[in-house]
Amino acid sequence: MSLLNLFGKKSKDQLPQNKEATETTDIEIYSGMRVEVMTDKENLLFVAKLLGLRENKAELHQYSEMELPQQEEPLHVQIRGYNDRSQKAVYMEGVITPDSKNIWKVEELTVSRTGNDRAFFRLNTDLDATATTFSGLTMGEKPCKMLNISVGGARIRSEYKYHEGDQFLLKVKLMEDAPESAMYCQVLRIIEKNNQKFEYGCKFLELTEKDQEKILQNIFAVQLQKRGRS
Repeated sequence: MSLLNLFGKKSKDQLPQNKEATETTDIEIYSGMRVEVMTDKENLLFVAKLLGLRENKAELHQYSEMELPQQEEPLHVQIRGYNDRSQKAVYMEGVITPDSKNIWKVEELTVSRTGNDRAFFRLNTDLDATATTFSGLTMGEKPCKMLNISVGGARIRSEYKYHEGDQFLLKVKLMEDAPESAMYCQVLRIIEKNNQKFEYGCKFLELTEKDQEKILQNIFAVQLQKRGRS
């Protein structure tokens, strides 16, 4: 089955022409930027490094080893990256075609907008998890719910009170038949709910590139499992 059949396609005739975004591409994006590639329905396809940027063309080198169905027809995609220089998320779109193993050509690349978020794809989960702290009043392992996860962090719900800057070890099984994942986290945001529970926006700490790759593979696997149920 082709990617077009899996996610639907958008013909090249329908692609928006954004002259302003094209003209600012060399300012907002650059070779070596890590990006997330999604369908127009915002299903995550893969994470890649943007290389060989020239005008509105480039190459996407996949980080993930996830095998995607290959097809010859161009596929319109949404692309999100993070500009370390301006510290802004960059939202792009373009048309991709397979080139060689784990490498895609992208054409008609345009910048749609920029934002202050880090643009990591987030997968909604609502899974049972635990948060373990090693000091303070909440020391020990406490139950929580992981509401979503990205390669950069997670959002959890708990009846226990944590503070901004608190750190804990988050453990969760993303899939029933997968081993438990453990990520060291720091609380960035706190949202107090009316039902005496709290939601926390957390970032992952001390992740190696291998750790990030493992999280990405888990996210892909859970997304495909969810898609198979729908």
